[in-house]
Amino acid sequence: MEEKIKFAIIGYGKMGKMVESLLRAAGEEVVAVIDDDVQWAQQWNSFCTADVAIDFSMPAVAVDNILRAFEAQVPIVVGTTGWYDRLDEVLDKGRACGASMVYGTNFSIGVHIFNRMNEWLAAEMRQYAQYIVAIDETHHTAKKDAPSGTAITLAEGILRQYPAYTRWQLTAEGEDVPPQTIPVHAHRLGDVSGIHTVSWTSSEDTITITHNAHGRQGFAAGAIRAARWLVNHPHTICPFTETFQEFIHH
Repeated sequence: MEEKIKFAIIGYGKMGKMVESLLRAAGEEVVAVIDDDVQWAQQWNSFCTADVAIDFSMPAVAVDNILRAFEAQVPIVVGTTGWYDRLDEVLDKGRACGASMVYGTNFSIGVHIFNRMNEWLAAEMRQYAQYIVAIDETHHTAKKDAPSGTAITLAEGILRQYPAYTRWQLTAEGEDVPPQTIPVHAHRLGDVSGIHTVSWTSSEDTITITHNAHGRQGFAAGAIRAARWLVNHPHTICPFTETFQEFIHH
């Protein structure tokens, strides 16, 4: 019989609640649910007993949460985005103390497939200079960072495959962008879980690929898969995309 894993949840917004719901429905043990500094103090001892933590908090506190997990020697899966300007700092500290962390802009299986399609299409489009690309993303009004981490991942994937583009830029609809720049449009609307569209447009037609999340369950389930994998791969620090095939079969 597979040994039970003790989970901690950091961040108790809609994603944190979805993670908790899936874990409890599966009969898993949740030893701590932490959403602010008071709860960190109250639940620190319980948190330290966790086998793995899953963070869907806020960009402003994500790094502090990660460093607390490092201090407690609790492996952590980080689904929060908007903190990657400090990624190098976090990676250096994690490697120095032998921490375990998986981080990603999106843990959905469908989004991973979508990212691969995006890079394939960008590589194909190098032959067709008449097409120009744009990225459009829509999320719920409570999402703090813009553009989304997933949109940034899409833009970076295009940059890797299409050297004529050298940067991306968050842009208002109808706003011109400098040459060699990918425009990224961000919208905040209602309770939308996440819609991402990449469009390649010429004077003759438009080629579009879209991922539309029907809810948050796919993101939460993917983070839980990553957490199970990480428990069995201590002292590993890597992005979700690096070992995706292992995650989905774990």
